Amino acid sequence: VQLQASGGGLVQAGGSLRLSCAASGGTFGTYFMGWFRQAPGKEREFVAAISTTGGNVWYSDSVKGRFTISRDNAKNTVYLQMNSLKPEDTAVYYCAVVRWDGRIWSGRYWGQGTQVTVSS
Repeated sequence: VQLQASGGGLVQAGGSLRLSCAASGGTFGTYFMGWFRQAPGKEREFVAAISTTGGNVWYSDSVKGRFTISRDNAKNTVYLQMNSLKPEDTAVYYCAVVRWDGRIWSGRYWGQGTQVTVSS
């Protein structure tokens, strides 16, 4: 599975961005998909996940109420709409095929990452 993330950029605090992740080479509609992020000097952290049909979504506490994950299985694409952005959201954002092991979300296949920078 190949994943190509896009949509990152520089935005002021309070602004919005929409990330996209296009998948190829696999059966997209059978995968749980997710987004992670990694800020400088920090470990990669879970942001959001979505079930195969989009009927179930999960978010980290830090983004709940501000970010929305969605998917379009006809386009093999998963999205992350980010609103009310804060400087602490600055990170490289990665999309991934994910799985839940009963304790944490983990990535099985990873995209290349897209930089999001939020200025104060």
